[in-house]
Amino acid sequence: MQNDQGLRELTVRGVILGGVITLVFTAANVYLGLKVGLTFATSIPAAVISMVLLRMVGNSNILENNIVQTIASAAGTLSAIIFVLPGLIMVGWWQGFPYWTTVAVCALGGILGVMFSVPLRRALVTNSDLPYPEGVAAAEVLKIGFGSAEGKEENAKGLRMIIIGTVASVGYALISAMRLAAAELAVSFRVGAGASAASTSLSMALIGVGHLVGLSVGVAMLVGMLIAWAGLVPLLTAMHGVAGGVDAAVNTVFRTEVRFIGAGVIGVAALWSLFRIIGPITRGIRDAMAASRARQEGKQLDLTERDMPIGVVGGTILALMLPIAGLLWYFASNTAIASGLGPVILGTLVFTLVIGVIIASVCGYMAGLIGASNSPVSGVGILAVIAASVLLVMIYGHDGAPERVAALVAYALFTTGIIFSIATISNNNLQDLKTGQLVGATPWRQQLALVYGVIFGSLVIPPVLDLLNKAFGFAGAPGAGDHALAAPQAALISALAKGVLGGDISWSLIGYGALLGVATIALDEMLGKAGKMRLPPLCVGMGIYLPMALTLLIPVGAVIGHYYDRWADRQPNPEFGKRMGVLAATGLIVGESLFGVAFAGLVAASGKDAPLAVVGDGFETAGIVIGLLVFAGTIVLLYRSACRTRGAS
Repeated sequence: MQNDQGLRELTVRGVILGGVITLVFTAANVYLGLKVGLTFATSIPAAVISMVLLRMVGNSNILENNIVQTIASAAGTLSAIIFVLPGLIMVGWWQGFPYWTTVAVCALGGILGVMFSVPLRRALVTNSDLPYPEGVAAAEVLKIGFGSAEGKEENAKGLRMIIIGTVASVGYALISAMRLAAAELAVSFRVGAGASAASTSLSMALIGVGHLVGLSVGVAMLVGMLIAWAGLVPLLTAMHGVAGGVDAAVNTVFRTEVRFIGAGVIGVAALWSLFRIIGPITRGIRDAMAASRARQEGKQLDLTERDMPIGVVGGTILALMLPIAGLLWYFASNTAIASGLGPVILGTLVFTLVIGVIIASVCGYMAGLIGASNSPVSGVGILAVIAASVLLVMIYGHDGAPERVAALVAYALFTTGIIFSIATISNNNLQDLKTGQLVGATPWRQQLALVYGVIFGSLVIPPVLDLLNKAFGFAGAPGAGDHALAAPQAALISALAKGVLGGDISWSLIGYGALLGVATIALDEMLGKAGKMRLPPLCVGMGIYLPMALTLLIPVGAVIGHYYDRWADRQPNPEFGKRMGVLAATGLIVGESLFGVAFAGLVAASGKDAPLAVVGDGFETAGIVIGLLVFAGTIVLLYRSACRTRGAS
């Protein structure tokens, strides 16, 4: 399919290539998200890989490659459904992931996300000064690849950096799986009358994540960690006592109290984001309606202003309500809440429309501010599950049999899963539309391409989730082992649903978190007005409620990336140098994530927790020493390789 300029844009081979890349990166992101609670954006590596492959075929152009990365980037966002659906395993409602039910949750919610984001494009992309760091970076990759004589050579160098980072990450993950090097370091200790802990995963992926999110986000997460582990955990353990042991006291306080304070911070941050963008959203909807009227009157719109017609968007949204209603009925019809289910489903559809629009707006704004890698879906998902649970309490009340409470918790989580799909894709779509704006793409073709990406991602997520569930299980789920995946957001969201519907949620903890969130917002605003580095409140909240082992290396990676970029600024071609750093960091994430999926297959096939182990527990001390040396040495060598890669000056 060619555009008005005669360039091939939405092509069969582009859709197929985007689909293949989407399947691979979705599998990687599902694993990474369940392990560390963060996913990574795939637009840049997808753009580089597609350019290399399409050049081999021939007759490619920048717009066709943009469509490929648009489809493939769904892997970085739709996979965030893993922040909710494992909760159904954790609460004992599901034992596995029903394939077509899971596909439907992802696909229906994801397509709604595409539709909700169409009128947001004018408000948050065209008529906004939001930076969209990842969207701009992807556009620069595409421009260099097709706009300069040395583009082919620079693409080859970029692909080489991704491969080096991937091999380094896979290598360390392999020796960790063999138990020759430590995978995690942790220690608990007394702090006066209380206790605290320090821990870190020796994860190459976390270094890569830190580089990509940048110094501001990294410092904000570090501030959150300090609030949690240097302040809240020692204070609360001192209040409760540590008679049962330091480890047990620390883990209990963090799991049952500190995370709910973090939830309050995240909730307030999401509401603040929405408040700031209500005006631009309203104007964007008006502009979209005006453009639709102009098209009907026969006026020719600029290529880059042609969204899906607003009538098609609205009609699709309304049409999707029917299959969503059927899906909700199928999920709940044979449960303890089946009686009188019709009004509940009707209320859920209204809830999905209203909350979906709100969350799509918040996620789109945050994507523009800090990028899709730092999507706030985990934070706004907390608001969604609390709102869904409160709505069910208003209908059913708190007094009920345990089986009815269990069914209500499951229904709340299932509804939130649909909302999550809306949030992730709307976030991703706006990032891609920024890339498209910069390279001169047609918005409606990108929006259609993203629907394809949603479908591809929806088809691969359920089997990967099932594989990881059988291989590892999820922490807190019935029968979960010592090596269960943390799935931190799913654990928190399911705990919130149980707390609200069971009537035993500690609203005071969420209230304290909300007050802390207000203070964080005030601090961030003051820093912004003073021209200082910002501290995104959402990231502070993430630092509070994610375990330190899963976040400590992110600030480290951010610092490494900051100083690497400062070095690149002194080089003849700074942008090329920075791009090599981004691609090296991306390789670290992709390598460890893909190894994790393959390792899950080995665990599932062998029935052993450590099928590759070649040494026993007696090697633990040596493994720590080896791990620290190899880990640090590998990072140094990787960045030295990036520094030595030269681009055209």
